[in-house]
Amino acid sequence: MSALQLAISPLTWTNDDMSALGGEIPLETCLSEMAQAGFSGTELGTKYPRSAATLLPLLAAHGLQLASGWCSGHLVHNQPEAEWQAIAPHVALLQATGVRAMVYGEVSNTVHGNIQTPLSSRVQLDGAALKAYGARLSALAERLQAETGMRLAFHHHVGTIIESSEDILRLLDCTSDSVGLTFDTGHARFGGSDPLALLKACAGRVAHVHVKDVRPTVIAATRERNDSFLNAVLEGAFTVPGDGAIDFAGVLAALQVADYSGWLVVEAEQDPAKAHPLTYARLAHHNISSYLQALGYTEAGGVWQAQRP
Repeated sequence: MSALQLAISPLTWTNDDMSALGGEIPLETCLSEMAQAGFSGTELGTKYPRSAATLLPLLAAHGLQLASGWCSGHLVHNQPEAEWQAIAPHVALLQATGVRAMVYGEVSNTVHGNIQTPLSSRVQLDGAALKAYGARLSALAERLQAETGMRLAFHHHVGTIIESSEDILRLLDCTSDSVGLTFDTGHARFGGSDPLALLKACAGRVAHVHVKDVRPTVIAATRERNDSFLNAVLEGAFTVPGDGAIDFAGVLAALQVADYSGWLVVEAEQDPAKAHPLTYARLAHHNISSYLQALGYTEAGGVWQAQRP
C-alpha cells in the first residue's frame, strides 16, 4: 500500500543560493507558515540548526518532521572514503532525525549556483568518466545504506553533470540499485524531459520526490538567450504544483502504480517578494491534496494512503 507524506522546502521563503531572496525572513516564520499551510514535513535549509538536539524540538513545536536534506557531493574528484568523511556530519544529522533517504547532488564544476554562468557551459561526463563516477557513487550509496539504513537519493539538477533524461538514465544504468533517485518534476522539465515519461522509465529507482511546476515561456527564453539558472529562477521559471504546465495528476498516478511510499516535497523556489510564500504554500497543499483525493488516497494523521491500483 502506497503511503505518502507532504513536505515543503524552505526555498519557498528563503533561497539558499541567493541570500537576497528572503534572507530577512526568520526561520520561525518559515516553519510556522509551513504548518499553517498544512504540511507535515520540511527539508533542511541554511537557516536550520545542524544539531539534532536543537533541530528536533524546533520542528516538533510546529508539528513538522524532517523529510531529508540536500548533501553537496564532490565525487567527481573524491574517492568514496574521502567523500564519506566529508559528508559524515550531515549523514549523522539525518540519521539522528529519522530521515530515510538522503538527497545527494553532485556540485563539482556545477554552474547552477553562479548567476553569471550560462547553462550551456555545464560540465558533462563522457562514457568512461560517467562509468567511473557511477562506481564511486554506488560504493558511497552501499556504505550509507549498510551503516545507517538510509538510501542515497541522487538529485538530477539543471546545470550539473546530470541534467537531461539521457544523463539520468545513463547514470542509473551504471550504478547499483543502492543508488536511488530524487525525482524532481521541475528539473526534469527544465532539463528537456517529459516528466511523466521519464518517471515511468525510472520509477523503480525513485527514493524521494520533489514536486514543482514550471513556466515554459521562462525556460524557453532562458535557453534562447543562453542565460543562467539563477536568472531563470528570478524570472519565475518555477512555481508550485498546479500553477504551471506539468501534468501532476499523471505524475502522482504513475507514482501510485509504482507503489511509491515516502515524501512528496514541494520545492518551488521563487522570489518571495513576487510570490507570497504562505499563499503559494497553501495553493501547493490544496492542489496536491486534490490530486491525491482524485486518485483515491485518504489522509489520516498527515499520511495519505491508497491501495495500489
